[in-house]
Formats: sequence, structure tokens, C-alpha cells
Amino acid sequence: MVRHNLGIAAAAAALLVLAWLWPEGAEPPASATTAATEPNASGTSAPPSEGEDEAGDTGSPEAPSTPAASPEPSTPEQPDPSPEPTPASPPAPASPAPPPAEQAANTYDGPLGTRNHTGDTTVALTFDDGPSPEWTPKVLDMLRDQGVKATFCLIGAYAEAYPELVADIVREGHTLCNHSWFHEFDLGKWSEAEIRANLQRTNDAILKAAPGAEIAYFRHPGGQWTDRAIAVAAEMGMESLHWSVDPSDWDNATTEAQIRDRVLDRSEEGAIVLLHDGASNQKDMCGALKSIFAEFTRRGYVYTAL
Repeated sequence: MVRHNLGIAAAAAALLVLAWLWPEGAEPPASATTAATEPNASGTSAPPSEGEDEAGDTGSPEAPSTPAASPEPSTPEQPDPSPEPTPASPPAPASPAPPPAEQAANTYDGPLGTRNHTGDTTVALTFDDGPSPEWTPKVLDMLRDQGVKATFCLIGAYAEAYPELVADIVREGHTLCNHSWFHEFDLGKWSEAEIRANLQRTNDAILKAAPGAEIAYFRHPGGQWTDRAIAVAAEMGMESLHWSVDPSDWDNATTEAQIRDRVLDRSEEGAIVLLHDGASNQKDMCGALKSIFAEFTRRGYVYTAL
């Protein structure tokens, strides 16, 4: 009996050693299992080990929980790539601005390259030697009635004496021109400093009467141009303005009919017409001007104030 119990104890110890030494998860050799379960030599069976049910069925031991293999990280489903944005169509290029009208070849055919044509198909009426308290208002009225803008070449001494007339000329939308201080025919022969002082004095008188007005042109008295006078005027920001039609209305001996016929016979598109609203034969000039307007309208001329 003692030997029987020792045999059972030895078998149990052997199983424990095998269980400790055997790699985890491996099945024990069949001989070991058989040895543990077969009846011993005495014919008695070993008592059921822990985990056996009372009926003698050996329950399969739970396999050691082997950590489940980590699933392959699932690649997140990529969203459908957004369609490439369709590039906006480039804006259609703006139509190029029309080139400026070419200036007429004869625009600067005046003495020493001065301007004596408008440069296009328009015509310009210019009035010298004012302002005159008697005649300038009459000329302004006639121009207003016709809807015509003109150029007034003012003498500085008269602009200083009649500033209200200068203001009227500007208010009516006409163009201003410097015609020297007191119509000095020989101005262009003076020194540059003297010419500049004369023109500046005239501009000052005009601007005192009409602050902020633009004085775009200079016209030499009598058309007696010199390079020096032209250069000084240019330095002061004024273009030298001559004419293409001179009916001699400045001569008291010239009749109304002569003034009218000379203007109409010599004028064409682009003409700059010399007339006078002061210090000359204004009565006959104003009489001729009515016929000039009528004929220019019939010809379809368009006026410019330069």
C-alpha cells in the first residue's frame, strides 16, 4: 500500500516536471499521458486530476490564450480624389484702344515751326488784342448763340484793366492765350529774362482775374516770331500759336465784305483763323462773322477751342 502511494506520488511529480519544462502550448508526449492515465500494476486507476469530471472524461484543457495576431492595420479607405479643378479660362484680352488720330502733317507749318493748323478736321476761331469792354461781350454773345468755343489771345494790360471780362471768357469755356503785356512787336528780340518777365506779368494779370485758369498758348504780337521767344514760352508751358487765315481785320481800311470773303476763300478743315475783338476794326469783323458762321455751318465745319 505504501509502495502504491509512492508510485502515484512519483508519477504526479514527473507530470509536474514535464509540465514546467514543456514549451507552452505544446502537446505532451503520448507516453506521458498514457502513463498518467493507464492503470498501474496493481490494477487501480490514478485519481482524476483537477479538471476531470466525476464521470472520468478528460476535459480538454483550455489552450493558453495566445494573443490574437494583431490584424494588419487596415489602410483607411482613401476618398476618391477630387477632380482636378478646371482652370478658369483666362479673360479675353481687352480690345486695344484705337490709336490716336494722326496729327495733320501741316500742324506746325507756321513761322519757325509754330502751330498754324488745328491738326485735324476742326477749325479754330481766335480773337486777339482784347479784352475790350465794348466788343468782347458782343463776340461772346455771338459765340454763345452759335455754340462755338474759341481762343482768346489776351493783352496783359487789358486783362488787368478788365478782369471781369477775363472771368467771363473763362466761364464760357473758351481757351486762353498770352499775347504779351502791351502788344510789344519786338518782344522776341529782347533778352530771355525780359521776355520771361513780360509773359509772366501777363499771366499773372490773367490768373488774378481767373484763378486756376489754364493759359495754354502764347501768340507773338504781329506774328514776329523768334526762336528765343518760342523757347521761353515753351519753358513756361505755353505752345506758340500762329494762324493759317488772316483777313486783315486789324486794318481799319478793310471792309466787312473783304473780311468775310478772305476768311471763306482761305479757310478749309484744320484752319486757324485770326480775328480781333480789340484794338482794331471790330465793327466790320462782327458784321462779317455772321456770314462766316452761316457758311461754315453749311460746309459742316466743326469748331475747336484748341
